[in-house]
Amino acid sequence: MPELIIPMVFKEIVNLMHKEFLLEWRQKHALGGIVLYLVSTIFICYLSFAGIMTVATWNALFWIIIAFATLNLVLKSFNDETSGRKLYLYTLVSPSAIIFSKILINAIVMMVLGILGFLLFNLFMGNIAGTNVSYWLVLLIGVVGFASLLTMISAIASQAKNNFTLMAILGFPLLLPLLLVLIRASLAAIQGAGILDIVGDLLVILLLVMISLTLSSILFPYLWKE
Repeated sequence: MPELIIPMVFKEIVNLMHKEFLLEWRQKHALGGIVLYLVSTIFICYLSFAGIMTVATWNALFWIIIAFATLNLVLKSFNDETSGRKLYLYTLVSPSAIIFSKILINAIVMMVLGILGFLLFNLFMGNIAGTNVSYWLVLLIGVVGFASLLTMISAIASQAKNNFTLMAILGFPLLLPLLLVLIRASLAAIQGAGILDIVGDLLVILLLVMISLTLSSILFPYLWKE
């Protein structure tokens, strides 16, 4: 029986991801708003810090911008779900498939937005990180970490009326450790550290991702029943 359940969950996740992708494609204005946020914020940073930008400041600003872009993306993950749609999905698929499909689609979108943001940041603020493989690895793992952590928080906050406020309160103490580790690892990568030199920070980031995924699989079924 368990070996039959696992493939069924995977099939449900794939189908739900396809549904989420179609919804994102139809609501291109939402993604356009996040891209506009990236461009405008990076351009304002360029006007404010042109000529006085240090490597540490460059790196910290980039991750703060990416963190808020992820927050804007994930905030609408459960806001778009009406009560009727929730009830319909509840009768069709398992709660685990729903939360993991949300996490995966947010992670994929944030990978694209993270790469776009990195290219824009290099264009306006200077190519400090270059083509450093270690930095790219930290970038991809970092945006996945943001997506998984904030999607779980969004699921919890969606049960409250004041969604954004609760998400900010829950998200800050959980997001801060991840953000600090990402800033430290990426700064080391810029300064020439190889993958083996930052493997400890990468493992910490992966551990935080695994914790958020585990908590999502445990807590979300109870939230979904409500």
